[in-house]
Amino acid sequence: MAGLDSTTPKPTGITVHRKSRELELRFDDGNVFHLPFEFLRVFSPSAEVRGHGPGQEVLQLGKRDVDILAVEPVGNYAIRPRFDDGHDSGLYSWDYLYELGTQREQMWRRYLEELERTGGSRDPALAPPPAPKGGCGSHGH
Repeated sequence: MAGLDSTTPKPTGITVHRKSRELELRFDDGNVFHLPFEFLRVFSPSAEVRGHGPGQEVLQLGKRDVDILAVEPVGNYAIRPRFDDGHDSGLYSWDYLYELGTQREQMWRRYLEELERTGGSRDPALAPPPAPKGGCGSHGH
C-alpha cells in the first residue's frame, strides 16, 4: 500500500486552516506544503475519483467551495479527510501527500486544462448534479 515507503519523509505537523481552506503539512525533511481543500478533494486517492486503473479517472467538478469537516488519522501512514460534500473514502498516505505537495503546480495546471477541454467548472452552481451514489460499480454494493 502507498504510504509505507520508508524513504518518504513523514509529517511532523498537520494543521487545518479553515479560513484559508488549506491543509498545512510539515515534513521531517523541512518541507512545508499548503494544500487547498479543493485540490485535495479533486485529487482524492479514492476509487470513486481515480477509478481502478489508468483511464478510469472521474473529473471532479464544482469543488471550489468544498470544506473539510474533519481529518482522521489512519494508523501511522495516512489521514482520511471528511469533506462537506459527503466524500470520505480517500486515504491520503504520507507518500501521496508528499507527492501532492511537490507536484501541486503541475497537477493543478493539468486539472484546469482538462476542465477547459471538457467545458467543466470549478464552481458548484455551474457543475452538473452528481450521479447517484452506487459505489464504484465493481464491488456489488
